[in-house]
Amino acid sequence: MPHDPVSTDLPLDLLASLADPASAATPFVDRHIGPSPDEQAKMLAALGYGSLEELADAAVPEGIRAVQGLDLEPVSEAAVLEELQDLAQQNVLTASMIGLGYFGTSTPPVVLRNVLENPGWYTAYTPYQPEISQGRLEALINFQTMIGDLTGLPTANASLLDEPTAVAEAVTAMRRGAKKAPPRIVLDSRLLPQTLAVVATRCEPTGVEIMVADLDADGLPDGGLAGLVLQYPGADGLLREKDFYAGLVEQVHERGGLVTMAADLLALALVTSPGELGADIAVGSAQRFGVPMGYGGPHAGYMVVSKGLERTLPGRLVGVSVDAEGNTAYRLALQTREQHIRREKATSNICTAQVLLAVMAGMYAVWHGPDGLRRLGLRVHRHATALAAGLRAGDVEVVHDTFFDTVTARVPGRADEVWQLAHDAGVSLRRVDADTVGISCDELTDAGHLRTVWTAFGISDVALAAASAPEDALPASLSRESRYLTHPVFSEHHSETAMLRYITRLADADYALDRGMIPLGSCTMKLNATTEMEPITWPRFASIHPFAGAADARGYAALIAQLEGWLAAVTGYDRVSVQPNAGSQGELAGLLAIRGYHRSRGDEKRDVCLIPSSAHGTNAASAVMAGMRVVVVKASEDGAVDLDDLQKQADAHAADLAAIMVTYPSTHGVYEEGITKIAEIVHAYGGQVYVDGANLNALVGVARIRELGDVSHLNLHKTFCIPHGGGGPGVGPVGVRAHLAPFLPTHPLHPDEARRDGVGPVSGAPYGSAGILPISWAYVRMMGGEGLTRATQVAVLAANYVAHRLTGHFPVLYTGQGGRVAHECILDLRPLTKATGVTVDDVAKRLIDYGFHAPTMSFPVPGTLMVEPTESEDLTELDRFCAAMIAIKGEIDRVAAGEWPPEDNPLVHAPHTAGCLTGPWEHPYDRETAAYPATAFPTAGSRTGKYWPPVRRIDGAYGDRNLFCSCPAPEDLS
Repeated sequence: MPHDPVSTDLPLDLLASLADPASAATPFVDRHIGPSPDEQAKMLAALGYGSLEELADAAVPEGIRAVQGLDLEPVSEAAVLEELQDLAQQNVLTASMIGLGYFGTSTPPVVLRNVLENPGWYTAYTPYQPEISQGRLEALINFQTMIGDLTGLPTANASLLDEPTAVAEAVTAMRRGAKKAPPRIVLDSRLLPQTLAVVATRCEPTGVEIMVADLDADGLPDGGLAGLVLQYPGADGLLREKDFYAGLVEQVHERGGLVTMAADLLALALVTSPGELGADIAVGSAQRFGVPMGYGGPHAGYMVVSKGLERTLPGRLVGVSVDAEGNTAYRLALQTREQHIRREKATSNICTAQVLLAVMAGMYAVWHGPDGLRRLGLRVHRHATALAAGLRAGDVEVVHDTFFDTVTARVPGRADEVWQLAHDAGVSLRRVDADTVGISCDELTDAGHLRTVWTAFGISDVALAAASAPEDALPASLSRESRYLTHPVFSEHHSETAMLRYITRLADADYALDRGMIPLGSCTMKLNATTEMEPITWPRFASIHPFAGAADARGYAALIAQLEGWLAAVTGYDRVSVQPNAGSQGELAGLLAIRGYHRSRGDEKRDVCLIPSSAHGTNAASAVMAGMRVVVVKASEDGAVDLDDLQKQADAHAADLAAIMVTYPSTHGVYEEGITKIAEIVHAYGGQVYVDGANLNALVGVARIRELGDVSHLNLHKTFCIPHGGGGPGVGPVGVRAHLAPFLPTHPLHPDEARRDGVGPVSGAPYGSAGILPISWAYVRMMGGEGLTRATQVAVLAANYVAHRLTGHFPVLYTGQGGRVAHECILDLRPLTKATGVTVDDVAKRLIDYGFHAPTMSFPVPGTLMVEPTESEDLTELDRFCAAMIAIKGEIDRVAAGEWPPEDNPLVHAPHTAGCLTGPWEHPYDRETAAYPATAFPTAGSRTGKYWPPVRRIDGAYGDRNLFCSCPAPEDLS
């Protein structure tokens, strides 16, 4: 029988709800927040509270509590992807031939799918626990080896933020390394324009004199100097003869200075390395090695130094060491130079690296190998020489005869016309000035692009037919003869099967969020949702050049404006800039804004920055980089800022007080009640209040952030879900009150002309690492105001729940009002260490046997563990962690009771590998206790997913005494 027609006579509001395909789906906020409402109720009951709001009121001081909710409406996951697709469609994809350090590149699909899109790689933490980080450490040592081989210098770090900031770091290293030379740096006029601008921003506050010189026309300026920076090849494409570079290096060395070369890695596959030319330092970008342009980032900058300069390297350095059984193992080396040790004496505030992007670039080299890189380099160069030959055939003046990938053409009065014609045909060129056009080739350039360019220049087919065959445009004297990438890792994985297995083997060696909780205090290792991550690889986000015309990046402009607006709404600040591409850069940008504000009022004398003794070391380093003098403020016994000492220091520096830097909640994980008094005192003496946003995860929606201070940086890679990626990428936007807004970062190539002049840039691209901003945009859009607030409340709930469960076993060192912590808690192991000899390191390594990454060790207090469970871990995982910690306390008690000797117990020998269990066993505890602690593995079924560390405990001191930072020989791994 036929069915009767279905009636559509329904209320319109009901029809509207049925029309939404996501109306029946679980809201995203419930996917992001781990504990269910029932679990939250159980946790609250354990703490004695009836609601999240009641707990927040008990923990957050009344004077800073938010009085109204955040007015941001959430949307579904499906809707957010549709909105992002609409934004992406507003970006215009052209074949970019703009150059200037950013190039089209083809990410090997096996790397794209299995690294960039793999949570086993992008959710990992900085490898402070090397035993469970061997995969990414090996990938990073591949990167370091690649950099060292191509540049001809021995010691590379595990990446920096971008090329311009890498040059700025090299300037600092040269100043430090050339101790007897005056603080004067000469810059090649052919440096990338963004590099010149970033170096100027960084040098002006610290009193380093910089001089931009046309070295071809005028040679090296007279007088002493600490260093010279050369671009190799120049921004305009020029490659000089070998004697030119070598002669300059010799002159600088004779004057007691050092030489840095900013070198293109792909060019180095064909031309003489900086090391062979005598350079002391090489820097640059690994972007064109398989990392998308992403409207400016994130990309892995690199820095490599000659022998004797290793300790001037900023950031991370992966070294080779040995484990407890003498097997080769990797670790971060030379950690004593980090900011938390050197503080105001540090020469860099960089505390992380672009690890995920460095891994991609290293894998690109593994995939292509030395022969593949050379073929790619030759292909790029041949397209450039063919381009130049065609231009000459059409009577267009090609400015330089020797170049690698970039051709500069002079067309008097016609540059705008040529640019427009090429753009209309789908190719973006670089307008140098009204008379000059720059054209850069990359691995994506093809014959069709060249024909489009020739047509834009008005060159006819007749002229092209008569063109001479292109000649090699590399100076013969620079032809590379030395070998590179000779280690077997760069020749063994060229089939996709082999490459896939290699990437998977390394990922399997690591512990990341895809395996379990990473309860690191101050680091906020929470969910990085798949929906948030998906858009970053879409071509209309990933393949946009940072200096594309404003009309080509309207989607990015809209997304960035919305995100900056939302972050302003969340914090209460008047303006936000997303240019800083790391938290450290956000710190510097905020302090430069304060400095610019004081100077605009004629207060140049204000240069003292007060910093609490408990602050993260990057604070002190950033203050020095911003031209400020650091004065330390004492902490009281409860870990809070000592208000009496603050008053004393403010009074002593009444005439020269510039700022105070405070972290809130405090570095000790507590909502300090004196925060408003801190601001009151500093403002009374004419200073500004900088609030470090590292712990913003405990403030969003529950506190009036703006009222805490005048400026803050916000770690999008913590609170707003950009993943850590093994130690980067990050984004550190800076938010300010209106009076500081005129002093936010600017950029000489900013698409908005009003933002080109001013304080200057702190990052290489106008919007920093714009390519990953869709992650935070999606997070805020899907969570909405209520969701963001609930995330904060549950983060505070989880931390207090963990503190409550563990306080009888490990004292919680600091608490705030009502005995509550904020979003993290510090467990004091010092009494146990004193009684038993079991150290915080022993507990951290034993946690690996239980299936966990350790909390933060010995920061901010030596001998402690700082735990931050975040809002994303459910009650089962929280209880599993607490049970593991309680069981470990039981093991410590057995050592105290004499059942296990202090020198021979499962804690001091942790972690235990599968291999160590198969050999002779003479310990007073059995193999099962070593490998399968009963609390963590109560049943046979629970053992199937156990994570086995690939190495035993690593000898850090050995690695520092025997510094070796490139791929070890295969026989060393046997």
